[in-house]
Order: sequence, then structure tokens, then C-alpha cells
Amino acid sequence: MFALEALGWALTDEKRAERLLSLTGLTPERLRHGIDDRSVQAAVLDFLAGHEPDLVAAADALNTRPETLVAAAKELNA
Repeated sequence: MFALEALGWALTDEKRAERLLSLTGLTPERLRHGIDDRSVQAAVLDFLAGHEPDLVAAADALNTRPETLVAAAKELNA
């Protein structure tokens, strides 16, 4: 669930959304049709985990802790 919420948050800023696509290699179509895929979810959370300012801001917006998002990414990557 965090991945979908995190994706929604990431897409609220155009520059961040472009960086998400660029760094993850995901396409808008893949995001639309693949958000239920663990690898897509992991890519979104890994993107946030890789940039602390976004990680902290996303955690705040999602009313959780950064560590929780990082743990969710690790679980999806397992």
C-alpha cells in the first residue's frame, strides 16, 4: 500500500516525477498498468530511499516514518 501512496506523492511534482521515470527506467504506461507488480512497487520505494530529502518528505506526507518506507522497499526486494 505504501508504494501506491508514495507513487501518488512522487507524481505531484513534475521534476520529481521526471526523475522517478529517469532513474527507475519505468514508463508512464508501466506505472499505470503495473503498480500491483512487486518490482514496480519496489522501484518506487527504492527511488525514494535513494534520495533522503524525498524520503523524508514522502514519509511526512504519508504520515509514516522514513524507516518504514525503507523497510517496505527491502521487503518488496526480498
